[in-house]
Amino acid sequence: MSAPLRLMAVHAHPDDESSKGAATMARYVREGVDVLVCTLTGGERGSVLNPKMDRPEIVANIAEVRRAEMARAREILGVEQRFMGFIDSGLPESEEEELPEGCFALQKLEDASAPLVAAVREFRPHVIITYDDDGGYPHPDHIMTNKVSVEAFEAAGDPDRYPGTGDPWQPLKLYYHMGFSKDRFEALHEAMTARGLGSPYADWISRWEDRPTKWHVTTQVRCADYFQIRDEALLAHATQVDPDGWFFQCPREVQEEIWPTEDYHLARSLVDTELPEDDLFTGIHAEETTPACH
Repeated sequence: MSAPLRLMAVHAHPDDESSKGAATMARYVREGVDVLVCTLTGGERGSVLNPKMDRPEIVANIAEVRRAEMARAREILGVEQRFMGFIDSGLPESEEEELPEGCFALQKLEDASAPLVAAVREFRPHVIITYDDDGGYPHPDHIMTNKVSVEAFEAAGDPDRYPGTGDPWQPLKLYYHMGFSKDRFEALHEAMTARGLGSPYADWISRWEDRPTKWHVTTQVRCADYFQIRDEALLAHATQVDPDGWFFQCPREVQEEIWPTEDYHLARSLVDTELPEDDLFTGIHAEETTPACH
């Protein structure tokens, strides 16, 4: 029997794993893939975004609450999950606002990457998924997450880098999440409008800043059958997700029909593949992989 394929998802905060790529992970877990979520910070500085949870006892214990939410979400998704031990940087209100001392986004790259390199060498993923170099949106922790993910992908297979963090292991493919695209929101908006439903996307689309596409979608993973699991995992992060908010205003059956995939950009590949893809593991055979080193 061949060894299972392995997927690592690298995220900045608890709840990010459930809003970005959750249905993909749920699908692969149920197809026998080993999936590990690496959460780089504890989300300690995240605001309470669900009015129903904005209570003094929640705010006072937000770090513990968010860890408990993460435990529930990972159980729903069926994934393994580890915290990498860094402190949330918070989201500055302006470019002039200084980040808090000791936070994740202010770490030296090697210090911030070392725990993830160790996790890669221990878990030995064939594929890593993370954010693009804009962070998906410009939260300092998301941008830093991209940097450490790329660093770990490029360094984990090199025996001369990060000594003392385990035996070298070279992942084979690195993807960026492309889920929050104008094309997707326009398609869902048009579908809801055609059905006479109120769309939550109109104002967002009208304010969308049109600029050249930096990263094109290369890979669309069909996972509509797992959108319900995705939504349940997202709702487990009750401090961050309002069940009456915009994310749930588009009926699931509309999403399943109009946009049944989660989308990615193939940023690095050490195997032959043909674009476009419909599987993150295209070109990879678990029994053929070895801990290749640079």
